[in-house]
Amino acid sequence: MKQLFMKYAIEINDQQFMQFEKYYQLLIEWNQKVNLTTIVDYQEVIKKHFLDSCLLLSKYPNDLFRGKKIIDIGTGAGFPGIPLSIILRDSEFLLMDSLNKRIHFLSLVVEELGLDHVTVVHGRAEDFGRNEDFREKYDFCISRAVAALPILLEYCSPFVKKDGSLLLYKSVKVQEEIEEARNALKLLNCDIKQLIELADESDFQRYILEISKKEITPLKYPRRAGKPKKNPL
Repeated sequence: MKQLFMKYAIEINDQQFMQFEKYYQLLIEWNQKVNLTTIVDYQEVIKKHFLDSCLLLSKYPNDLFRGKKIIDIGTGAGFPGIPLSIILRDSEFLLMDSLNKRIHFLSLVVEELGLDHVTVVHGRAEDFGRNEDFREKYDFCISRAVAALPILLEYCSPFVKKDGSLLLYKSVKVQEEIEEARNALKLLNCDIKQLIELADESDFQRYILEISKKEITPLKYPRRAGKPKKNPL
């Protein structure tokens, strides 16, 4: 695991290694009763979940996130939020998912790994995005494998402060998604800052799409639950 991470210039210490090991054990144990992932092989989980979640740290310095508030929308089994929080101990994380069974799993992971800078919450982005306790409160929003870009922008942008950033994990179809999201970007006061290639192997092509938020999100967004997916901007 350490060697694989170092291949991408990401260093993990012994404590972090043990936390990843414990995370894997819990993931496999809970996957037997809750559908968390179809990837269960140890090496595959390390590469396609743990490393994949942390790849942005090969391009962004850890210090960029120090003291910042980060929200992970649609975290699922905790990706990318849990792996990033293992490394970024000086950041504050909120992990959100709409399935309560996953939240029970994540609560246990947070407790077992001693991640006292991580909070998990059960709910839909469309509902929490209208809540003043969460709206425009985060420096960064991260999200991985949740939805196509026009939908994801409506889910994520309401949580981010003006001049904050969305760091969205994407794969080979990212250019198509960018074209489809032109209208959503305009309506939500967002701009594409850069598209960064993280990995370019035949079976492992990964990108981070960095989107900056120019102004606050118009109050009519996000629309009611289900609307963004049914009728993307």
